Amino acid sequence: MANVIITFKIMPESLEVNLDNLEKDVKSLISRYGEVGKIEREEVAFGLEALNFIVIYDEAKGSTEFLEDNIRNVDGVMSVEVTDVRRQIG
Repeated sequence: MANVIITFKIMPESLEVNLDNLEKDVKSLISRYGEVGKIEREEVAFGLEALNFIVIYDEAKGSTEFLEDNIRNVDGVMSVEVTDVRRQIG
């Protein structure tokens, strides 16, 4: 099986959530299941920013639903959404 590159968009609960700490906690969690390739911050509205995690994930592990559920349980996370999935070539 190949690797897939998945982008997770993670929304914090509020403006008061420390994004640096949230980024560190989510990165630690994701690193147990795949490799974090890049983290980007995306302005949403009124000062609220989302975290976009680009993750290399083994396709043999199957669905990302288990990982998404674990990310939702991190303190400060309001929602998580898979916004892109691509098969790694090379």
